[in-house]
Amino acid sequence: MSIHAPQRILVAPSGFKESLDAAAVARAIAAGVRRVIPGVRVDEFPVPDGGEGTAAALAASTGGQLVPATVTGPVGQPVAAHWARLGGAASGTAVVEMAAAAGLRQVPRDRRDPSATTTRGVGELLAAALDDGAERIVVGCGDSGTSDGGAGALAALGVRILDRHGRDVRPGGGHLADAVELDFTAAHPRLAEVDLVLACNIHNVLCGPRGVARVFGPQKGATPDQVERLSAGLEVWAALLHEQAPFGPELDVRAGGGTGASGGLGAGLAAAFGARLASRFDVLLDGGLLPHDLDGLIAAADLVITAEGAIDFQTPRGKVPAEIARRARLAGVPVLGLAGSLGRGAPAVHDIGIDAIASILTVPMPLEEAVEQGEELLRDAAERTMRLVLLGSAMSARAA
Repeated sequence: MSIHAPQRILVAPSGFKESLDAAAVARAIAAGVRRVIPGVRVDEFPVPDGGEGTAAALAASTGGQLVPATVTGPVGQPVAAHWARLGGAASGTAVVEMAAAAGLRQVPRDRRDPSATTTRGVGELLAAALDDGAERIVVGCGDSGTSDGGAGALAALGVRILDRHGRDVRPGGGHLADAVELDFTAAHPRLAEVDLVLACNIHNVLCGPRGVARVFGPQKGATPDQVERLSAGLEVWAALLHEQAPFGPELDVRAGGGTGASGGLGAGLAAAFGARLASRFDVLLDGGLLPHDLDGLIAAADLVITAEGAIDFQTPRGKVPAEIARRARLAGVPVLGLAGSLGRGAPAVHDIGIDAIASILTVPMPLEEAVEQGEELLRDAAERTMRLVLLGSAMSARAA
């Protein structure tokens, strides 16, 4: 009996938040595949999604460099961060990865309160790129630990956010309800000269029932009371941006696509400085920043394996596996999805082109332990699922 094993497999995952970046996930899955099919060709395509690892991936792929910077972290203490100065055809473009300055990983677990965290460090990275002479700045939005509507970033770029007494509003989304005035007098002068683009999940909106406070606040540590406080503060912030920010009147601040990116950073930068809010995949995969042709790699594959930390009801709303599945469906290539966990609504991903899903966990374990063992769990899961693929092939051959 002849078993027709896949000859070429594409591994195109997202990173696992707070555990492994996309490159490490891809390596681990590829290693598990090769345990079962030693001679198979495995193409690794870590998918930059705007979150952790995006700046490093784009710097490496363009022959650019990471520029280190110490900035204000999300809880107000200095953190070691970076931005990327791209090379090659992308010379003149800088990439600011918001997670490097204000990501959830930067927030100690005992201080996870999105009503208090700030994006100030993101604004400091933007200022560094501006001072370096960047002509275009791509802001990667993802893995944020903040929900301040971008207020901290605006403050770092020279915008004063004042309360009714003329005092600067304190950092954090919990104080946005105090804001009554924006003063752009001292805004960074180069902001008017650059093309500022936010690579974001355009499904995320600032306010309303599906606003970022309600959807993502609990993931960032918010209690139900804090979620309500954040939601109310973001409503005030949206109205203020619409009325007083230079580009506010042109923007649907409350519910425009991408306004909720990174806890509302999208709304803040778009209304204040005219930043363009664009699909992260259009910018990062199809915007000429990567030398590799993802669609060509998909078309050449017999099987595509994608992955993310959790596959659930949110996956179809602009997550990496959904984008990979969309492209693979167009090419008629089957897709396998691996995840750290399978949550509520996970089976719905079959409707968007992910043919099979599997968790990398075989027994219940604490989150900290799963994070620590991430690479090993991914390798083992890839091996298990590939054995199932070969089993299916053997059954088909026997039936034939």
